[in-house]
Amino acid sequence: MKIGRLPALVRTTTFRLALLHASIFILFSASLLAYLYYETAGHLGRQAEAELNAEFGELSAAYRGGGLDRLKQAVTERREARGKFFYLLEDGSGQKIEGDFDVLPAPAPLGQVVNVEFAYDARTIQGQPSRRSAEGRISRLSEGGVLMVAYDVGDLGEMNRRITEVVWRSAAVGFVLSLIGGVVISRSAAQRAEQLAKTTEGVMGGDLTRRAPVFGSGDEFDRLSEQLNAMLAKLERLVISSRSAGDSIAHDLRSPLTRLRNRLEAGLRDTDKDGPRAALVRSIDDVDGVLDTFNAVLRLSRVQAGATGSFRRTNVTGITDELAELYQPVCEEKRLAFNYTPQGDLFVLADRDLIAQAMSNLMDNAVKYTPEGGAIRLEARRGVDGDVELIVVDSGPGIPPEDRERAVERFVRLDQSRSQPGSGLGLSLAAAVAEAHTGKLVLADGGGPPTRPGLSVTLRLPAA
Repeated sequence: MKIGRLPALVRTTTFRLALLHASIFILFSASLLAYLYYETAGHLGRQAEAELNAEFGELSAAYRGGGLDRLKQAVTERREARGKFFYLLEDGSGQKIEGDFDVLPAPAPLGQVVNVEFAYDARTIQGQPSRRSAEGRISRLSEGGVLMVAYDVGDLGEMNRRITEVVWRSAAVGFVLSLIGGVVISRSAAQRAEQLAKTTEGVMGGDLTRRAPVFGSGDEFDRLSEQLNAMLAKLERLVISSRSAGDSIAHDLRSPLTRLRNRLEAGLRDTDKDGPRAALVRSIDDVDGVLDTFNAVLRLSRVQAGATGSFRRTNVTGITDELAELYQPVCEEKRLAFNYTPQGDLFVLADRDLIAQAMSNLMDNAVKYTPEGGAIRLEARRGVDGDVELIVVDSGPGIPPEDRERAVERFVRLDQSRSQPGSGLGLSLAAAVAEAHTGKLVLADGGGPPTRPGLSVTLRLPAA
């Protein structure tokens, strides 16, 4: 016969949490109740037994010191004092000499002290007959007599019974409370987990705006929700960027592909023997532009996926020195003023090639969008907070503050840059490199007039 699976409730983590909570609470309650029983009923029993042993020991000492007569005198004195103990003293023939009972409840072997428990007849305060319980010690004397010392355990037994009942009732109440507490605690955890599950289900259903609730308690569920929301926000940005990537690529590649087709078609119709060759040369330039776009996409994807090179302690001043040497002739050719301001050695933990690629993109943008007669400044310095800042400032049209966050997204090209060649990936790659190095890419005005404020782009990296 095949055994069925456990019910769904039993398989949940919340049920297991409730069961664990109940088990721990029950264990604690059982230990506490056992300790209370030991310190109440157990203490009374041990105290009574110690007093019985002490009483029996004193009478035995009296017998050893004065014989049977001294023992009889001690028993008589204790009976007259009306203490809590009962006595019976017999002679060697078994006759009662002194005591509260007529016969022994058990035989007394020679040389042994016998512990006995027995019942006896008594009367209540109202004079009603009752059956009581007693516990005692019996010892046969060396002269042949017998001594028994006993005490009534009825009141102690009743107290023990009541304490035992209280303990068991408390254990039952504790068990119920532990189950209730476990269910309440696990239900709360289950509700939070269910909310996270509904959030993920909504996202998988296509609603990228869904976010996990954060209650402000600061617990692990809040921290998990915050991390999940951050991940979903980044996922939303990536998905939106990917959705618009196709349109952007189509828009940016339509022109070069159209030119490529037209040139090839014109080359086929050109009867001049050098016409097809010239068309092929120009077509190769268009194909190179398309390949550059796709290579930029691949580089950006690898950086954002974390496929970076090895990070080493790198002096970024060496990178900016090379960039200055490379772009100064370019700026002069375009009639742009170029100024380079280094600040000594500046070390960061970085991939040198990625930093060089990001700064090259920033310099390319500055040269591309700065009109003739403008100025470009490259600067490497240490920031006020100790970070290393690599800055490119131009005197071009700049980027409005409301568009700066969008400008670093994939394939985003602002209206004023549509006429310029490019793929819209330069700032995206620089931002991805900054993020890979736990840094930041900051866009600001370049300090020019309102009509042409220019653009200042700062690649901020932690110093090493």
